[in-house]
Amino acid sequence: MTSKLEYEFKRKLEELEKLKGRGTELITLYIPPDKNIADVASQLRNELSQASNIKSKQTRTNVMAGLEAILQRLKYFKKPPEHGMVIISGVVDMNGKQKHITEIIEPPEPVPLYKYHCDSSFYLEPLKEMLKEKKMYGLIVIDRREATIGILRGKRIEALSYTTSMVPGKHRQGGQSSVRFERLREIAIHEFYKKVGEKATEALLPHKDQLLGILIGGPSPTKEEFYEGEYLHHELQKKVVGLFDVSYTDESGLYELVEKAEDVLQELDLMKEKRLMGRFLKEVAKDGLAAYGEDEVRRYISLGAVDTLLLSEDLRLERVKYRCPKCGAEREITVREGVSNPPVCEEDAIPMEEVERQDIILELSELAESMGAKVEFLSTESEEGAMLYNAFGGIAAILRFKPD
Repeated sequence: MTSKLEYEFKRKLEELEKLKGRGTELITLYIPPDKNIADVASQLRNELSQASNIKSKQTRTNVMAGLEAILQRLKYFKKPPEHGMVIISGVVDMNGKQKHITEIIEPPEPVPLYKYHCDSSFYLEPLKEMLKEKKMYGLIVIDRREATIGILRGKRIEALSYTTSMVPGKHRQGGQSSVRFERLREIAIHEFYKKVGEKATEALLPHKDQLLGILIGGPSPTKEEFYEGEYLHHELQKKVVGLFDVSYTDESGLYELVEKAEDVLQELDLMKEKRLMGRFLKEVAKDGLAAYGEDEVRRYISLGAVDTLLLSEDLRLERVKYRCPKCGAEREITVREGVSNPPVCEEDAIPMEEVERQDIILELSELAESMGAKVEFLSTESEEGAMLYNAFGGIAAILRFKPD
């Protein structure tokens, strides 16, 4: 589940990604937490003197202005913040107008490199890497006919490998003694388990440092034989955190395995989302302590009736405040991101002017927190998050009480 800080960071990167400059005028400066600020300033002054040689007058002016703006900001720092910082500066195109911006970004994880970069867009790749889900579980579902190997990364289940066996059925063909048939069958089972172990090594060993654990599912005694026979690479074997009974061993078995392993995965985002949406849907079904849709949820927040606010982090709406320039009357409406739709003042019959605009997720979450409610952000990458977005408009709430 995304935190509010992570959500704001993600939205910030989305905004920066849209900004474009001319030529190579946009500066991005990555400063790790252990970098000496005086050394950085010294390099930038060197870049400033070299920038005076740029042939194009406009590019020269803009690059020098960007460097000077960064040098000004650095004066306020004796050392970098805890995670380091990224400074962006340059003239960008905003709704057809040129505007110089300089901003300091303090990321949620340590800045991994020192880098000075000039281009027509800001260099954001190392920051975008921080948004990638790092938590991961290995998944193996196996019976004597087939096996599927996958991973659970955050909220996404991904199948990586599928293999079938040559193990004969339990009934022997004519002409074979039952002892010989059983021995051949056991050899075939052993070879199949070995093959699955090799496929698992190929698929999961490269991720061993990110793997929080490995779950194995299948019917008895297959999963126990596979685990106890130590067919997995020793690095993977020690990461096995549970064996679970599952009916399917194709890709759908991976989903069944995750369901069965709920207790082990308690703290994983996917399970938190399942539990939250499960609570909410139960209340919806009995017309109980649930609300959805912006207007209804907003009303319950203002009454202090919301216990948990559920928001889809994929919502792209803004809450805009307008004011009449003549009588000063104010009105707030919700619009799609970037849309301007000024209402007409009822008193003076003239268009109202925009005075404030805020991302609706941040606006609603601040409102809810001020009333003592918990706020949870759900991503559409999970089935539950997609349901919140598609079926309930991305805004819902579990209530403390239902006011008359």
